[in-house]
Amino acid sequence: MPQIELRNVSLSYFTLQSETRALRDIHLSVKGGEFISLVGPSGCGKSTLLSLISGMIKPTNGKVLLFGDPLNHASERVGYMLQHDYLFEWRDILSNVMVGAEIRRMNLKEAKQKALRLLEHYGLAEFAHYNPNQLSGGMRQRVALIRTLMTDPDILLLDEPFSAIDYQARLSLQDEFSSIIRDQGKTAVLVTHDISEAIAMADRVCVMSARPSTITTIHDIHYATSPRPAPLQTRQEPEYNSYFNTIWKEMKSSVLTDQER
Repeated sequence: MPQIELRNVSLSYFTLQSETRALRDIHLSVKGGEFISLVGPSGCGKSTLLSLISGMIKPTNGKVLLFGDPLNHASERVGYMLQHDYLFEWRDILSNVMVGAEIRRMNLKEAKQKALRLLEHYGLAEFAHYNPNQLSGGMRQRVALIRTLMTDPDILLLDEPFSAIDYQARLSLQDEFSSIIRDQGKTAVLVTHDISEAIAMADRVCVMSARPSTITTIHDIHYATSPRPAPLQTRQEPEYNSYFNTIWKEMKSSVLTDQER
């Protein structure tokens, strides 16, 4: 059974004067432990699709299912990581990691022990009592990911988590995030404008059209090297350029078609 399933999903926004179609006829199935990415033109509804999967908004038509059940409200089995880290500057790193546990009213003693274990495991233990403004942008994003993992979601939704980071740190974080997510056995859906990022991190890349958007193609990403190379290394693999060129042409064609309307 897929963990995420979208069946003929469409979404429109309504005003008193008009209807704006944002998404149309979306079909998608994601297995447990799979990492997929969504790419497409700016404004095509990639982040909106994440909001549908999270349960924060409902489709106009069609069904969203998690673990085989219709999704009618935001699910605790889903963790959502936004573009910005949104760390509380007046709290230290450990306290920031604990926010989700406090909101969920988890056992705080056990949650603190778990938070310390995660910080230790992912190389941030020595910064547990630092304030966020003492950390680099990349380290802050790692803290934000650990905070998301604290409530042990089965599914991670990542909305351009590297967009505010400089290029060098971005490449490093792609490796780190991929390792952490696969180490934890999570199912992940990544929204990105960066085709290379999508190819480097995901098992499948879903290409979306211009609005009203749908998923036009899905590319299975395979590398001959085994085990799968880390994201930075994939850029040296012979398959990488072929995937990049194919997806780039599809996205370019979608933009040109939209301009001709």
